[in-house]
Amino acid sequence: MEHSHYISTDVLTLETLQEIISEHKTLALSEEAKINIQQCRDYLDRKMASNETPIYGINTGFGSLCNVKISNEHLSQLQENLVKSHACGTGEEVPQEIVKLMLLLKIQSLSYGHSGVQLQTVERLVDFYNHDILPVIYTQGSLGASGDLAPLAHLSLPLLGEGEVYCDGFRQPAKKVLEKMGWQPIVLQSKEGLALLNGTQFMSAYGCFILLKAMKYSYLADVIAAVSLEGFDGRIEPFNELIHYVRPHKGQIVTANRMTELLEGSQLISRHKEHVQDPYSFRCIPQVHGASKDTIEYVKKVFKTEINSVTDNPNIFKNEDLIISGGNFHGQPLAMALDFLSIGLSELGSISERRTYQLISGLRGLPAFLVDNPGLNSGFMIPQYTAASIASQNKQLATPASVDSIVSSNGQEDHVSMGANAATKCLKIMENLERILAIELMNASQALEYRRPLQSSEFLESFVKSYREEVPLVTEDRILHYDIENSVAFLESFAIDLEE
Repeated sequence: MEHSHYISTDVLTLETLQEIISEHKTLALSEEAKINIQQCRDYLDRKMASNETPIYGINTGFGSLCNVKISNEHLSQLQENLVKSHACGTGEEVPQEIVKLMLLLKIQSLSYGHSGVQLQTVERLVDFYNHDILPVIYTQGSLGASGDLAPLAHLSLPLLGEGEVYCDGFRQPAKKVLEKMGWQPIVLQSKEGLALLNGTQFMSAYGCFILLKAMKYSYLADVIAAVSLEGFDGRIEPFNELIHYVRPHKGQIVTANRMTELLEGSQLISRHKEHVQDPYSFRCIPQVHGASKDTIEYVKKVFKTEINSVTDNPNIFKNEDLIISGGNFHGQPLAMALDFLSIGLSELGSISERRTYQLISGLRGLPAFLVDNPGLNSGFMIPQYTAASIASQNKQLATPASVDSIVSSNGQEDHVSMGANAATKCLKIMENLERILAIELMNASQALEYRRPLQSSEFLESFVKSYREEVPLVTEDRILHYDIENSVAFLESFAIDLEE
């Protein structure tokens, strides 16, 4: 039976998000959330009835038009105009898994009772989530500073019966879907459009989606590196815990321990070695992979804080009888964290490609390009080119977005985070990393065959055996594009416990 996740003030973690997604849970507002939303709305209605002074975004224009007072009979029209006029997204469509996360995170943020939305507005967003009615949103258009205005406008249009959604597997007008479901469009009240459009849910959803993948592929990077080490006939000493306890970065220690565990019981690792040292791409796996792990951990903390926050503007504090206009929609914390994550993921790809290069170089008794009859066969010569081109693209994409800013809204919004650009390129880096690691696994598993009859550890042999069911050994040249795609699919299907 389908079960629900209750939106409440309980701390939302990435692990909970993963559980909601993987178990296909529906959402429901807790009683606490309903009361928070309703009491805040009631307070705002009372305030508007008894107050003639301008309150930013509630009875004024927006951005640099903040000094234009709007009469009470036009407040609903003001909010609807806001949503329509801000739907200026363009470019590629946001992946549907990320749109669904945007809905969840917007619901969470509105449920704290500091945003002034109607309860029915939030309940309609819950309905969209539960019925897989996913607004069509575009990747380009947000400066990541007044929140993610354009993407969140596209997220909000279907509430009004405007824009387009994916429903039942195809793209269609939101109006048609609302009619089919028997739902009336929401009539936005004062402040609501601003509550929907101000917020960091585009950046946050991207960040959470990437982090869930990053945690998995950080683990897989270690596993694949261990297969490479075995194929390269590498040494175990660099993973000795004594080294790491005298430089005790957490990620470094975790990586060294994991490598030791992965290699436990291996005949290959325990045999006598002719060479005294390994190249850095093998010897420094704990230091390099570990630094990326520490990066991921830092970014996780930033996003955990963000997804448990109120990020629209102005914020309503009914107990204090205050409506305060500030800047909680500014994406700077996320922009910088996403840029840092981009660097961490890019480096995992960079060192992976170097291990691939070492494996095909004809060193330590391995044939050139890991194939019999090199010359007649090119073997694994060209997948390394592919990995190199992707690793290089990642380095280009890892240039920070957060150091950039362009003035908008007649100078009122004079410093922006560019966090949305940081988010979309970080996702590209994550997808690229999957492919670089897939290519390393192709090479590593091939190199391992040249070490037979010696066996690696039970775990690594089992991992490679599962992989071999998808990608057979290469004995003579064939079209390796298919092997790369099947290797990527193998890694995508590989499930891990995020508590690892």
